[in-house]
Amino acid sequence: MNQSKRIRPEAMIFDMDGTLFQTETVLLPAYHKLFDTLRSEGLYTSPTPPQERLLGSLGMLLEDIWKVVMPDGSPQAHARANELLLQLELEGLAGGETQLYPEVKETLEELHRRGVKLFVASNGLEHYISGIVETHGLAALFDGLYSAGKHGTLSKVDLVKLLLDENGVKSAWMVGDRSSDVEAGKKNGLCAVGCAYAGFGHDEELKGADVLISSFAELLKLYEEADSE
Repeated sequence: MNQSKRIRPEAMIFDMDGTLFQTETVLLPAYHKLFDTLRSEGLYTSPTPPQERLLGSLGMLLEDIWKVVMPDGSPQAHARANELLLQLELEGLAGGETQLYPEVKETLEELHRRGVKLFVASNGLEHYISGIVETHGLAALFDGLYSAGKHGTLSKVDLVKLLLDENGVKSAWMVGDRSSDVEAGKKNGLCAVGCAYAGFGHDEELKGADVLISSFAELLKLYEEADSE
């Protein structure tokens, strides 16, 4: 991390998929059920696209994801996919088989105990984000959950700016695994912490991050080593 950035922040802002939450534990079963349903409803006739397309698109706005995953799909198929994905993901969360990354809850609890304000900023849907937080017992730890689905922002940069403005946050670290997270941090004058453990993106995804972590628990060490002022 650059010396000028080694200031202990008042807040940390987290992406959700690939940062806090092991997305594939709910996403991949939902993905295959989604295409089975689209075909049964006559909205899509091709085989299910490779799931790697979906995993490689995480971090995008949902409307852009479907353009990548099924470019041959109609607007009606894309709209129905939005509905189905949320429904199936919420069913998966209710099933209790999903997972956070190792030591996420413990690390968040310790940061919260030390007075750090914690936020989520995700390009996902509102009920999906809140569903993960509720399912895994994280609700009491966060000062706010911000999603593109709820706030209608066109980019992660705009979403993070809104978060900062609404909460009067002056110093924060942006923590995430995609280029959109790094961009959101840098363009809002924040330290960008890149999570290199999910493996959904390409090597260039985290180019420009101030520091990379290979496990979530490393975040607490970075916080402890940062200057208080």
